[in-house]
Amino acid sequence: MFGKLLIANRGEIACRVVRTAKALGLRTVAVFSEADRDALHVAAADEAECIGPAPAADSYLNIDAIVEAARRSAAEAVHPGYGFLAENADFAEAVEKAGLVFVGPPAGAIRAMGDKSVAKAIMEKAGVPVVPGYHGAGQDLATLGKAAQKIGYPVLVKACKGGGGRGMRIVEDPAALKAAVAACRREARAAFGDGALLVEKYLSRPRHVEVQVFADSHGNAVHLFDRDCSIQRRHQKVIEEAPASALPGRLRDEMAEAALAAARAIGYVGAGTVEFLFAEDGRFYFMEMNTRLQVEHTVTEMLVDADLVAWQLAVAAGETLPRRQGELEAAGHAIEARLYAEDPERDFLPCGGRLERFRLPDLDGYAGSVRIDTGVREGDDIPIHYDPLIAKVIVWGETRPRAVQRLGRVLADIQVAGVVTNLDFLRAIAAHPAFAAGDVDTGFIDRHLAGLLAREEAAPERMLALACLEVLLGGAAEARRAALRSADPQSPWHLTNGWRLNEDSRHVLTFVDGAAEVAVPVRYRGRGFLLELPSGPMAAGGEIDDAGTLIADLAGTRIQATVSRQGSQLTVIAFGTRHTLTVVDPAALAAGQEAPAAGLTAPMPGKVVQVEVKPGARVRRGATLVVLEAMKMEHAITAPADGTVVEVHFRPGDQVEEGAELLSFDDDEDSA
Repeated sequence: MFGKLLIANRGEIACRVVRTAKALGLRTVAVFSEADRDALHVAAADEAECIGPAPAADSYLNIDAIVEAARRSAAEAVHPGYGFLAENADFAEAVEKAGLVFVGPPAGAIRAMGDKSVAKAIMEKAGVPVVPGYHGAGQDLATLGKAAQKIGYPVLVKACKGGGGRGMRIVEDPAALKAAVAACRREARAAFGDGALLVEKYLSRPRHVEVQVFADSHGNAVHLFDRDCSIQRRHQKVIEEAPASALPGRLRDEMAEAALAAARAIGYVGAGTVEFLFAEDGRFYFMEMNTRLQVEHTVTEMLVDADLVAWQLAVAAGETLPRRQGELEAAGHAIEARLYAEDPERDFLPCGGRLERFRLPDLDGYAGSVRIDTGVREGDDIPIHYDPLIAKVIVWGETRPRAVQRLGRVLADIQVAGVVTNLDFLRAIAAHPAFAAGDVDTGFIDRHLAGLLAREEAAPERMLALACLEVLLGGAAEARRAALRSADPQSPWHLTNGWRLNEDSRHVLTFVDGAAEVAVPVRYRGRGFLLELPSGPMAAGGEIDDAGTLIADLAGTRIQATVSRQGSQLTVIAFGTRHTLTVVDPAALAAGQEAPAAGLTAPMPGKVVQVEVKPGARVRRGATLVVLEAMKMEHAITAPADGTVVEVHFRPGDQVEEGAELLSFDDDEDSA
């Protein structure tokens, strides 16, 4: 086997490949953009090479820069990870032309399956059923429109290259086709460098079932069973599990054979995934083949007890597959949940920011049945330039119900603060009766969205009490530090224990909880406090340990909690839940703040890719005004009401910060 490996990717997959490669005795080289200089995958590798500025097009998608980094570091092989250039045939060819080993399939196989139109033609020729659709060379709007009309709405418009939900839109009627085609082209070009599109019939309630295949250069090929990846938002997977539950045995076998036939038809070598749509009528259709390792490969690893990255490296080095089909057995059930920096309350808008708190549960007690893959640490920033994946939580159980139960327990013990995430959303999925029953399809999230969104109610009084303790104990610690810095550290005026001259001690803490304001009078009692909560008094005390954990005593009950503070905002994490409160600072309120001008602002940092209106334009509620590109996805900024555009502040290509006013807008209702 080769001795030095360059990983042409970032994040958790780069960390994962580094870990496996080191275990095999290989030297590792990471690549990084200027935004990732201090990233975990850089620290994990033996060496690291900078490949360019933060934008992916200038770094992680820059073939010449990565090949040059491999030459500079004297690497002998290149692992593409997943995403970015992992399914780029030109990259595979450039690596091989440079005399290096590409840890992946041959460029010809990538090219055949990387173009969805070509892939579907190959499958049709092989007799594998495909979703009805148009996969032709004609790419003008009129041709696509005629195809959509013939197929019958609703249709799915999607990029011929790439995946991950980018360059994909559901189109319900002809009036929406033009905008969908334009948006899909822009996303496809930005993500994959190719704007070619296809149109296919949209199946309303299918399951997304895929088969993991593996082949070597000696003619051996195996399947490693199937996975269900139906729970998705924005056509991107959120929950994956293996095996797919409640599939008829005959159908499972047919899918596996079709997947192997696809791999053999293109001379496949390495890890690949053949994806199918399983319709309500019991039929399955080939959708696409991913010529790479996928994010969800971890559930297959748990199912068959194998390291698929190690398999990739062995096959790339010319070795035979570690196991034959008869030696592979699917044991138990595995589930993966993807933890993202995104806001489910705002249509899963990706969110950048700093991980002020990121604590994972101790996995020693799970005896290998839980694994968490991540590429970030507490204190890291989530860059706006890349996919907002924070971590993958993978659990295994002897049965599916046990795996579901274990997933809920592990998610409850994860602590994240400082950046908005989908953690509460994942917890809600794990606890949902339909998920527990295995009643899943690609419409699961849309169908159950109202019940899955974590709409915060008033803070439970124990959470309110913990917030009070954080403020009181944090203030005491700061007072002690101030006393040590002063000329008279022993002065009683430094005390925060409620000492008063000739009067009872009483203080009022005020919090904003949602739209309500809650006042909690506090009386100091010896080494603790008496909190006058809305339902009555509660004795409370505690301390904050060196790790920042709040060890609280609430009415005689000992509780461990975490309270993360950012300015005046407190995030209380306890009892497997979290709640956000804002501490009211009277001094700040007295100073006042200037109200922002009426306008529409950027929900996150990004690049303006389209401006649809001009000053003076009359628009209707819901009309697209500006299109922003951030975290590899497009986000349409729409009119909140009927009105008039007064002024547009940015042009296509401009970079904007979060909160930047994109345009001024006169609302008809406000003007009335």
